[in-house]
Amino acid sequence: MFLRILSIVFPIFAIVAAGYLYARIKKPDITFANQLNMDIFVPALLFSVLSAKNFEIVAFQQIALGALIIVVGSGLLALPIARFIKAPPKTFVPPMMFSNSGNMGLPLAVFAFGEHALPAAVVLLIVENGLHFTLGTYIMDRRARWLDILRMPIVIATPAGIAFSLTGWELPQAVDVTIEMLGQVCIPLLLFSLGVRLINVDLKDWRIGVLGAVVCPVTGILIALIMLQLLDLPPMQASLLLIFGALPPAVLNYVVAEKYNQEPSRVASMVMLGNLMSFVSIPVVLAFVLR
Repeated sequence: MFLRILSIVFPIFAIVAAGYLYARIKKPDITFANQLNMDIFVPALLFSVLSAKNFEIVAFQQIALGALIIVVGSGLLALPIARFIKAPPKTFVPPMMFSNSGNMGLPLAVFAFGEHALPAAVVLLIVENGLHFTLGTYIMDRRARWLDILRMPIVIATPAGIAFSLTGWELPQAVDVTIEMLGQVCIPLLLFSLGVRLINVDLKDWRIGVLGAVVCPVTGILIALIMLQLLDLPPMQASLLLIFGALPPAVLNYVVAEKYNQEPSRVASMVMLGNLMSFVSIPVVLAFVLR
């Protein structure tokens, strides 16, 4: 069991460590690479997976519902904690809701269960990102321009891929292979860019960072365990939902906090310390789901 868990987490943490070490030496600006991922590589992966002939959207309804309840429920549980510690809800609650389903969730699914787990992991990513871009935006700014959200490549790629799957449309093979190859770039780049981001950990706000690093996976796992009793999920989907609940805060929380000037340094502490502590929590959850 130990060797199996090591074989799953080692490639993930090794690529993150490579990004961290490279950033310590070169001090790169990872903004452009992250933009490429959000605009090209991740949408390509989503479209490639969703438009595949073997993607049956009906088979993922329950796991999508479970993911939705985990995201919203984590926010509801985090709200009284934010009030207790006298932290602004807009600062504390979103990082507890929106987890790292891209940088860490996709690689974990692939390394733990193989390529056939990718469709379910993509569904989890779609639910989390969809809520982040809609509900998360509404939490930060109730006057946000929704047209800008609808224009995002990730948002466009999702219904496009589902439409191809439902209708049986097919792209020319050369185009299909091109999109698939572009999508394959995103997972290692997501991990590498996460490592680069870790050099910006600011221990000035370590108290709220540590609290957030604990609250995020604990609330997610608690709700996931409840949902597993209520939903009739296949074993692999059940395992992925529990892993989804254990994921740390998404890096995108920091980007959003910076955009809306919502205490970005405190959010960065929760995001970065949460991802660092996941080096311990994720192997523990894997040991449970792989029994």
